[in-house]
Amino acid sequence: MQRWPLGVFASIDAGLGVQPEVAHALGVPTIQLHAPRSRTPRQAEAFSARLRELGMQVTVVFGGFEGESYADIATVGRTVGLVPPATRAARTAEMKEIADFARRLEAEAIGLHVGALPHRAEGADYGGVLSAIREVCDHAGRLGLRVHLETGQEPAAVLLEFLGDAQRENLAINFDPANMILYGCGDPIRALGDVGPYVRSVHCKDARWAARPGVDWGREAPLGEGDVGMETFLRTLAAIGYFGPLTIERETAPDAQRQKEEIGRGVALLNGLKAKILNRD
Repeated sequence: MQRWPLGVFASIDAGLGVQPEVAHALGVPTIQLHAPRSRTPRQAEAFSARLRELGMQVTVVFGGFEGESYADIATVGRTVGLVPPATRAARTAEMKEIADFARRLEAEAIGLHVGALPHRAEGADYGGVLSAIREVCDHAGRLGLRVHLETGQEPAAVLLEFLGDAQRENLAINFDPANMILYGCGDPIRALGDVGPYVRSVHCKDARWAARPGVDWGREAPLGEGDVGMETFLRTLAAIGYFGPLTIERETAPDAQRQKEEIGRGVALLNGLKAKILNRD
């Protein structure tokens, strides 16, 4: 199997990411998919046929929920993922539907931002989030799927504590280095080393630190133009033994053409780094 096949974050409809045809034109063989609102068996069959024509594979299907807002860090804490108690049951049920859809697409995993995790010491709310993710994991496990929690909204130590408490073998991490910077939650390279045994997918995304990390947002940047350090990131991935897909995510480009151009430059950057790093092994 090819080491570090490239990927992009894509969508079927008007969701986040690029269209699969854009990924195909850029020579990218894998995608992570933003789950569509319509997840019927017919929709899955039609999209699978489209991917077969393009010679592409879905690796992870990501959930996102109505009512989430990324307006600022505080709003994320109140609205995102399985953390808000008022929406937790409905969103847990939706993630199980997304798992059913992912299974029809022959994906390996589903993913989500679980939200800004509370600390274990905070009591009942922590336990509620833990119960929800266990329920999602158990449903996904029966389908042969992993569940990937995306990094960034909490420090690595808090995420590790949560994964340990969940006690589910199919619970893993989608590591996004830019999110550690955007949320001000810690050095991404150090965090990657800390959570390495759990990493089963990654986003190749870049960002610049805010003047007040953890208070104000950082700024997303085109790949290679931020503070992550992509060569160091790939070398650290190699050190922890991760050679799965490198999925480019570029959310905040001003328009679709600019997004495609920036992703294209990201593809070129990653191909160059792959050749540099892997050819030395």
